[in-house]
Amino acid sequence: MASKLSLSITMPAYNEAPNLEPMLEQSVHVADSLSDDYEIIVVDDGSRDDTAGVVRRFAATHPRVRLVQHERNRGYGAAVFTGLTSATKDWVFFTDADRQFRLEELGLLLEHTGDADLIVGYRNPRRDPPVRLLYARGWNFLVSLLFGYTVRDIDCAFKLMRREVITTLAPLVRSRGATFSAEWLVMARRMGFRIVQVPVTHLPRIAGKPTGAKLRVIWRAFRELAAFRLRLWREGHPARQGSPRQA
Repeated sequence: MASKLSLSITMPAYNEAPNLEPMLEQSVHVADSLSDDYEIIVVDDGSRDDTAGVVRRFAATHPRVRLVQHERNRGYGAAVFTGLTSATKDWVFFTDADRQFRLEELGLLLEHTGDADLIVGYRNPRRDPPVRLLYARGWNFLVSLLFGYTVRDIDCAFKLMRREVITTLAPLVRSRGATFSAEWLVMARRMGFRIVQVPVTHLPRIAGKPTGAKLRVIWRAFRELAAFRLRLWREGHPARQGSPRQA
């Protein structure tokens, strides 16, 4: 597999300077074990700390690592979108820079590349504070109510996809905040891409601060979700041709 796999690893980062060096070291180690043809892309979403500086210093001795920057903070979905659309390899993986996943479990997702277009991790169990778990349950319920079942863990930042998924969905998906993953998965299902779900380990955050529970983030997510539902109703899209399968 290592000699044939063409792999991009992408990660959004906002004020993640304390996490990035160990995260990049782990990413290089895992990528080296999986592929001879890989790249690692960090998208700095207008960070106010030394996020960009950490990546630049690391990339100086690791040429397969590169930095993409937003001049201002655009939102989580915008950073994920930039990472996905900046990738150049056949298979594109994205995860967060906060070290809450075991990157070696990317191998579990790669086991399904023969029969899936989009392999989606779900946190089993999810190691977040109670209030974030409550928000997540409510969000998953709302998305399922509005669009039908998508996947078990919509916002799990451990996803692997074929380049075709990105080239097809990038012109269609407009959300750039916390609704991005929901819209991406809903549209992937409606466009008939094969989806497989795989349980992955989730770890408590040990450095940095999450931003997903801030009121402005939540309000933007609701506005984007409502706009997406209205757009689907107005424009219409192909009916689902396939349904998610769970490994």
